[in-house]
Amino acid sequence: MCSDHLLIHPDKVERFDRGGGVATVPYVGKWNSATAVITTGQTVFRPGTGLPLHSHNVEESVLILEGEATAEIDGEFLDLEVGQATWVPAGIPHRFINRGEGVLRIYWVYGGRDVTRTITATGETFEHLSEHDKGGAPTA
Repeated sequence: MCSDHLLIHPDKVERFDRGGGVATVPYVGKWNSATAVITTGQTVFRPGTGLPLHSHNVEESVLILEGEATAEIDGEFLDLEVGQATWVPAGIPHRFINRGEGVLRIYWVYGGRDVTRTITATGETFEHLSEHDKGGAPTA
């Protein structure tokens, strides 16, 4: 574990399969840094897939790297394209859906190192990227 800096090679990072055509590539977090106060990574969505509506215990910013997304944030639907970004405060329900015909790739940053996800429909809360943090599925 390196405490002063990291160089992340995405092709060498083990992907976390979220199920249903969604996979996450963790970059920076408590798993590889003793001092980082943020958590970052990339999530890849196959066409027509997304994660369920959820919230986090920390703020989140998402940047669209590739593809076309629909973001649902606190009941509002926003169509996003490459280069656009969002910011969602802690506790606000949100999700991202691949609305395009190609891959959707997002880069996310959480404002903390101990991140949880709460599924809006069930109220279930679990640690981010834990064995319970699945839920990728087709959206249609």
